[in-house]
Amino acid sequence: MALRVLNVTQNMRTFVRGVDLIKRYKSAATLQKTLLNIPATQVTKLDNGLRVASEDSGASTATVGLWIDAGSRSENEKNNGVAHFLEHMAFKGTAKRSQTDLELEVENLGAHLNAYTSREQTVFYAKCLSKDVPKAVEILADIIQNSKLGEAEISRERSVILREMQEVESNLQEVVFDHLHATAFQGTPLGQTILGPTKNIQSIGKSDLTDYIQNHYKASRIVLAGAGGVKHNELVKLADQNLGRLEASVLPAEVTPCRFTGSEVRVRDDSLPLAHVAIAVEGCGWTDQDNIPLMVANTLVGAWDRSQGGGANNASNLARASAEDNLCHSFQSFNTCYKDTGLWGIYFVCDPLQCEDMLFNVQTEWMRLCTMVTEAEVERAKNLLKTNMLLQLDGTTPICEDIGRQILCYNRRIPLHELEQRIDAVNVQNVRDVAMKYIYDRCPAVAAVGPVENLPEYNRIRSSMYWLRV
Repeated sequence: MALRVLNVTQNMRTFVRGVDLIKRYKSAATLQKTLLNIPATQVTKLDNGLRVASEDSGASTATVGLWIDAGSRSENEKNNGVAHFLEHMAFKGTAKRSQTDLELEVENLGAHLNAYTSREQTVFYAKCLSKDVPKAVEILADIIQNSKLGEAEISRERSVILREMQEVESNLQEVVFDHLHATAFQGTPLGQTILGPTKNIQSIGKSDLTDYIQNHYKASRIVLAGAGGVKHNELVKLADQNLGRLEASVLPAEVTPCRFTGSEVRVRDDSLPLAHVAIAVEGCGWTDQDNIPLMVANTLVGAWDRSQGGGANNASNLARASAEDNLCHSFQSFNTCYKDTGLWGIYFVCDPLQCEDMLFNVQTEWMRLCTMVTEAEVERAKNLLKTNMLLQLDGTTPICEDIGRQILCYNRRIPLHELEQRIDAVNVQNVRDVAMKYIYDRCPAVAAVGPVENLPEYNRIRSSMYWLRV
């Protein structure tokens, strides 16, 4: 009787395990089917070199935008800040539209017009109803080709940007990352801030803005991207009509190499309640084969905030230690990529007395990545990375942004199923190899703001970037 019960139990376990495997297979098959059925990204190049890329999902709304391969990295010390200044000036009226006319036209469409500047790109985009895409493209083309750049508007916008700089200075995370770039890429264009120094903002004039447009707003460096209810052939026609006269670049855009320097900058301010610290090593560029394993390693370290639950049940070792030992208020790992280099590291906010303990735990986790990370941890990080990848593409605007950025970075849009396969191909040895290559015994860049007296001095930080073991 006992033997029969045992056999029944074993059979039940086998059956349950089989059902579980079938469910997993169906789930994986459904994900594969979903990824393969995502509309293809179509790309067309105009005669002048401008690229048009779109994904038609048949939605009732659409996002269209111009991604320009020029940002603060394309500036020098004298005109640093001009790309961001130009982004502000784009909405201040054109040769055929005053600022009021432009604002009313966008308002009457019920559309949303916006722009932003990064270190390598400037972006102008519009979110609208799919039927209004032709008008949105025409407006975007008008503001990058025919901006008035009037002296009165420049003077008025100067004070707006100076106020924006004051707001950024109150955001300590932004301040720390600016300092991190300044010390990591010192003496190179990537070390410059996006907004530029105050003295430049006070002196930038119409000639600086015009020169920047003439030098960098070339057709071959621009991508017209669209997502949502966008017909690709119609978008190509609109691009030809409105942007076909843009000058083609004779020479390819040059990328000034930006060397990484292991170094530190500390801005001690004991009046602040918390210490804000970032530490990073040199990462890799967008197209480097190490990028995906580094993304998995970055996901493995993870992010944590005191408002989150979990405690001892957190999957991330660093999150578990932070929660149990009250090491910090929050931390987030990052993998910031540029064309030929990058920053891979962590940013954390902690109480002044916890700086040393938190940094010790961070560097211990980094050394563990290099030597002892397990297969189970890597599998979890890969699944989380794939989930985050899909969650970030929720809506026409993030999809359009993904299209524009990838066409500039990779010269193509990487299909989601290909990206998933590349993530799946990463194994525990790949993660250990890239960690050894980029982290182990490397000089880090450190930026710290606030009451940072207890942060170990740089030589001690550097000596914790490797383990001596018998």
